[in-house]
Amino acid sequence: MADYIIRPIKNKDIPQVAEIDHEAFPGEWVFRSHPSYKQDFNNPIARYIVASTELNRQGVQQLPLFKRLFSPNHSPNKGKPKTEYIIGFAGFWLMLKDAHITTIAVRNNYRRIGIGEGLLISIIGLATQLDATAVTLEVRASNKMAQALYEKYGFQTVGRRLRYYSNDGEDAILMCTDDIASASFQSHFQQLKMAHAQRHNEVSTRLF
Repeated sequence: MADYIIRPIKNKDIPQVAEIDHEAFPGEWVFRSHPSYKQDFNNPIARYIVASTELNRQGVQQLPLFKRLFSPNHSPNKGKPKTEYIIGFAGFWLMLKDAHITTIAVRNNYRRIGIGEGLLISIIGLATQLDATAVTLEVRASNKMAQALYEKYGFQTVGRRLRYYSNDGEDAILMCTDDIASASFQSHFQQLKMAHAQRHNEVSTRLF
């Protein structure tokens, strides 16, 4: 599995983040220009993070090990220069005491290996550091896998936004946590965070 870090977003990440955004949400791409991304990422109430791994400049992308082994372009590429490769990003807006998650997205080739969960953990941790009392989000009604992940982390369904997604008119499920500063939430969250770290020791977080 590829080693990666989770860190605050930088302006230089925008082209790669745009690629991920377009890939993950092709019919509902919110941002359409470099300036619009930059404006949102620099919004004082917004916080965005990225998951970053390394890409060999003269070889193939550093895919997770099991995918690299079966790639037709697989080669060791040892000793060659590398550059950062953004494999996922996430963000939220802090409105009063609520941290509203605007997006969590991961490149197709890196899905289902814990990166989205790692980003969610980092978002909750960052929201806690900023004294938010709750984390909210919208998720497609049909996206049961994402809903199950959010429920695992204490999100509860609190509403439904009819025809929320403009590209196809699908409803959104509105989900919210209890007080993330409470002892009960933090106890459960820290257990999940530790379990994720034990399963995915290839990730490090550099947010503060």
